[in-house]
Amino acid sequence: MVSLVPKKVFLTKGVGRHRYQLKSFEEALRKAGVAQQNLVQVSSILPPKCKIISRENGLNQLTPGQVCYCVMARADTDEHGRLVASSVGIAVPKDRNKWGYLSEVHGYGMNRQEAADMAEDLAAGMLGTTLGLEVDPNKAWSEKEQVYKSSGLIIRTSNITQASRGQKDVWTTTVAVAMFLLE
Repeated sequence: MVSLVPKKVFLTKGVGRHRYQLKSFEEALRKAGVAQQNLVQVSSILPPKCKIISRENGLNQLTPGQVCYCVMARADTDEHGRLVASSVGIAVPKDRNKWGYLSEVHGYGMNRQEAADMAEDLAAGMLGTTLGLEVDPNKAWSEKEQVYKSSGLIIRTSNITQASRGQKDVWTTTVAVAMFLLE
């Protein structure tokens, strides 16, 4: 049996605009640098010992037509002035032998910072509960972030976020993607 456990991951994002929704999505993937891959969306687990690499390094390891597993957030609008945001959050445990979490936010009416905070909050919250950390869900992300990081169990959280406003007579699509590399 072949093991499909990713060894590396990188984060990327993009925004696209076009009169057709599908072409807008294609443009967003192109801006993210991953339009030439066959993307397979997976759920939210960051494998143990999975190394986070730079976007540039990750893009250089891709081959056109390659089947790539990813966690993707996507938001589309054809409403003029409507704010859309896509964000992927990541939470990495201190013990690299344990798994981490990725989260997706597909936001409408959220700005970049709101979507980014929510994505990190969700990823850290999912990881925190598996590590036995219970944090008041009503607290702001900045307060919860301190609790998670001071616990010594979560080494870091981060995100990749793309936000944009819809324009007249055109589709606007935002994507945020965590691309897995199998090696």
